[in-house]
Amino acid sequence: MTAVPETQYARTSDGLHIAYQVLGDAPIDVLLFGFQGSHIELAWEVPAFVQVYRHLASFSRLILYDIRGSGMSDPLGRSDQPTLEEFANDMLAVLDAAGSERAALVANNMAGLMAIFFAASHPNRTSALVLDGCYARLARAPDYPWGVPETALANAVSVSADARLKSASSAGEGIRYLAPHASPEFRDQFARYTRSALSPGASRAISEMGVLGDVRALLPAIQAPTLVLYRAEDRFAGKPHAAYLADHIGGARLVELPGQDNLIFVDGDADIDEIEEFLTGTRHAPKSDRVLATVLFTDIVGSTERAAELGDRKWRDLLDAHDRTVRRQLERFGGKEVNTVGDGFLATFDGPGRAIECACAIREAVRSLGIEVRVGVHTGECEVRGDDLGGIAVHVGARVSAFGGPGDVVVSRTVVDLVAGSGIEFEDRGEHALKGVPGTWRLYAVIT
Repeated sequence: MTAVPETQYARTSDGLHIAYQVLGDAPIDVLLFGFQGSHIELAWEVPAFVQVYRHLASFSRLILYDIRGSGMSDPLGRSDQPTLEEFANDMLAVLDAAGSERAALVANNMAGLMAIFFAASHPNRTSALVLDGCYARLARAPDYPWGVPETALANAVSVSADARLKSASSAGEGIRYLAPHASPEFRDQFARYTRSALSPGASRAISEMGVLGDVRALLPAIQAPTLVLYRAEDRFAGKPHAAYLADHIGGARLVELPGQDNLIFVDGDADIDEIEEFLTGTRHAPKSDRVLATVLFTDIVGSTERAAELGDRKWRDLLDAHDRTVRRQLERFGGKEVNTVGDGFLATFDGPGRAIECACAIREAVRSLGIEVRVGVHTGECEVRGDDLGGIAVHVGARVSAFGGPGDVVVSRTVVDLVAGSGIEFEDRGEHALKGVPGTWRLYAVIT
């Protein structure tokens, strides 16, 4: 193992360069998610980081990387607001470049949101999941009463960003809360590391996603063996958050460790000992016929009346033109056609952001044919049936589209939560009962 591994670059599907390093040569691949942002070269100047890296690499082939907008990776634009979907694409690019078919994901703190999204979205690339001091949601909600009030979180992000602009030394102040037992030397090193890893603008953008994100809906879709670790006296993401994760991820193992420190880089040997025992004794989960997907349904508005007006032959010609147009947009945005449903389409996407963009593009493209469509989008667990899909998520997506009018793109609340921070705006369409689906569902229309 070299003293400091070589930094290499992976290229994402949207053209960004993501910096990564690989160290160790054990049979298990481990992808480590850092705290908020990272700087994989400067990290080797922080002894506490090096200790964790060496410990993990003693039983794994460890893959480190800088998320987009941080460290050695390409920066964000001034108005960019990264999403979980984009971070998942970064991870795929890194795994591909590093030659890793499947990796165990080890996440700490808010990086758990990214790891959960990836594990649920890409089960065949995830051999195991370790969530250490993580949460599925940080903000308080009626069904999540132990969270922090959302107004307080938003204010904390704003105050932190303003402080960083006024004082360079403020970059490491949060460490006193996250890791009360961190040494003064580590606090100083962490402050410099944080300033180097993230600009004030990128720090604010990523922090907003981290403290306001919600991935609870994805937890049941996780198939990988999962270990949830927490510190008994952690004030940031302690037992209630950890227990919620373990309760909603099938077969997850919950382990309490003594102490207050949330960060794995402060007194993290006990954490890594648990991780080593969990990973080295784990068998690969069998390939499942279940998959998390974002489903998109399109439907031509007023098709019956239009067919009667045009006659069979002209209507068929118009449908053929419609189908070609929709397929061009699906190819453009990386959608996968599942089948045609009546005069519409069922398609799937790896994430909701691209699905919404594709839905809006389809709506505009078919207008040139004199057609209006309504589109429904939902993210959930689907059952793979050969080349077809089934399951509750497909039923929800179909029902959601029925609530749209001409030109509407209607989405479920799950989709809204998953694209938080993306800049996509929605109009609340209220609570609705969906035929054949239990409960009521809050629906939203995309504002363009």
